[in-house]
Amino acid sequence: MIIRKKFRFEGAHIVRNCSSKLCRENIHGHSYEVEVFIKSNKLDKGYMVLDFILLSKVGEFINSFDHAYSLWQGEKPEIKGAIYQINQRVAEIPVSPSAEGYALMFLYVIDKIIRNTELKNGEGDIQLQSVRVHETQTGYAEAFTEDFALVDFTLDDIKLSEGIQTEWDDMDWWQELKEQKVFPNTHLEN
Repeated sequence: MIIRKKFRFEGAHIVRNCSSKLCRENIHGHSYEVEVFIKSNKLDKGYMVLDFILLSKVGEFINSFDHAYSLWQGEKPEIKGAIYQINQRVAEIPVSPSAEGYALMFLYVIDKIIRNTELKNGEGDIQLQSVRVHETQTGYAEAFTEDFALVDFTLDDIKLSEGIQTEWDDMDWWQELKEQKVFPNTHLEN
């Protein structure tokens, strides 16, 4: 069975090296929708694939891009300096901030979050199937688990500014994810 959880964020970027002069030379923004598809071979005690509350860290990560500038790490140093000077919320990322780049990066990070989330309500074999990123109402990119072969970065390559991190409910979760610590399931009483 498959479930889908949708998230939203408003973000700005420049997509360098693309065909469109408007996109590659100008800061612009989009209203993004991110759909996360999760599958399982069985239902938990509540007859769910996975309780959506267990995706709180997924929401935290995606919300990190809300009203933020997504800065490609390959950008020129003078542009990087200017972006950090005028923005509190900067996500410096190892992929071009295209819908495809976001989909691949989100797939990678969300998979790690799910794998590090404690499950204790009889969940089955929970697996991330895909992540779909809508950049416009008419276009999206979707990354599937077989696209992990395209990943040439790590969590350490994703840098989220202090302006982003100070708004997190848990300031330590990102470092804990990098260290592969399990996020305890405190939502279910024993």
